[in-house]
Amino acid sequence: MSAVMENIMGDNAKPAAGAPAAARGADAANEAKALTPAPAAAQVRPARRRIAAGGVFMRIVPPLLGVAVLVLVWQIIALKNSSFPTPLATLQEALNMFSDPFYRNSPNDQGIGWNVLASLQRVGVGFGLAALVGIPLGFAIGRVQFLAAMFGPIISLLKPVSPLAWLPIGLLVFKSANPAAIWSIFICSIWPMIINTAVGVQRVPQDYMNVARVLNLPEWKILTKILFPSVLPYMLTGVRLSIGTAWLVIVAAEMLTGGVGIGFWVWDEWNNLNVPHIIIAIVVIGVVGLILEQALVALAKAFTYEQVSN
Repeated sequence: MSAVMENIMGDNAKPAAGAPAAARGADAANEAKALTPAPAAAQVRPARRRIAAGGVFMRIVPPLLGVAVLVLVWQIIALKNSSFPTPLATLQEALNMFSDPFYRNSPNDQGIGWNVLASLQRVGVGFGLAALVGIPLGFAIGRVQFLAAMFGPIISLLKPVSPLAWLPIGLLVFKSANPAAIWSIFICSIWPMIINTAVGVQRVPQDYMNVARVLNLPEWKILTKILFPSVLPYMLTGVRLSIGTAWLVIVAAEMLTGGVGIGFWVWDEWNNLNVPHIIIAIVVIGVVGLILEQALVALAKAFTYEQVSN
């Protein structure tokens, strides 16, 4: 009896044989839709919000915690050493200093703004001269095997020398502190430009050079149409490394040569035992170096084209 009832119920559940095909298709679609879970749009949006919130959290909270740890360590050191200024005292001194950073009472009494500008001017001159010499020399070394073999030992010998070791040579040759400091920046900035540019030229795909040889392109067209676009990312990497080294060197060089500049300003404040000003100068040096670095990183990204794979 139960089997008969199941057969009857099964027959009643099935669509009639004469039912239209469209009706049967609609019933099947409705059944599949009922079995398939609908897209949980309401669940997707909160998940996206959580991901975005997590990204904002990672960008903001960890750096703030790092600064908080640094300030805490600073405060502990200040409590242990009475001659070391507290973060609050340094902040108050910084507010007073930056209220008028461009005052000028005498050649030896100027605001921190003038000292930073003087250092940037020296860096700009030395770095610019290094770029004018180093980048073309890097292209020549990477392009001509004879020049690579000739300059390779010289670069390997002189590159590890400390930049400040060149300062006495500059003082001896130029008889003045300002060009000697620029010379130190020049000699320390030129090596990354030469090396990175030469490596970029050597890594240009050989197929490009073969095509240029088949087409019998002149050298200047090979340089402008093939080498320069391919070498540009390497060249900008060398420029970015050089500017960081140049800013690092100018502070130390100015401590030794004197005059106007952020390095001399730090040393002068040490002679006056003005420790808060020294800490403020350290922060300023770091911020300026970071700005220079990030500006060149943005420039490198703007001119670097990554190959997109299909």
